[in-house]
Amino acid sequence: MPDKKRILAIIGSTRKNSTNLQIVKAISKIFSEEAHFIIFDTIADLPHFNPDLDNDQLPESIHAFREEIRIADGILICTPEYVFSLPGSLKNALEWIVSTTLFSKKPAALITASASGEKAQEELNLIMKTLEANFNDSTTLLIKGARGKTDENGDIKEEETKQNLKSVMTHFLELL
Repeated sequence: MPDKKRILAIIGSTRKNSTNLQIVKAISKIFSEEAHFIIFDTIADLPHFNPDLDNDQLPESIHAFREEIRIADGILICTPEYVFSLPGSLKNALEWIVSTTLFSKKPAALITASASGEKAQEELNLIMKTLEANFNDSTTLLIKGARGKTDENGDIKEEETKQNLKSVMTHFLELL
């Protein structure tokens, strides 16, 4: 059996046990035979983007974040929507990547899991296109009313959502 693919799962929420984190943990259980998931759930710890530091003065946490992206075979982003937009912490993290080619041609799965989520999904798609990530309609998913679709253990309790996640991940893994 070939080595498992390395997936960096970036959690867009700063909440400790967010629905987004629960969804990614559920995905990592379902697809544990196919891929090794590195969950990046410390997005709030990244410093505010400052172009003056985007050089040889790069903060260590940003250097480590970029290295995780570089060595990943693919990127999974799971994010909520805040005020009809991406969370500021996720936007900040992505701004630290703009001056690089780390996402260029890198396979990506983009999941927005929120109460509504349409605007955040649009923004995330636009940003990832700008960063030249390799994704398509089959590797993106909008989960509306996400909080009610997981149980107290973090498992996906709605069959349609579970099937949609499996479909997105199957298509994503085909890109790797």
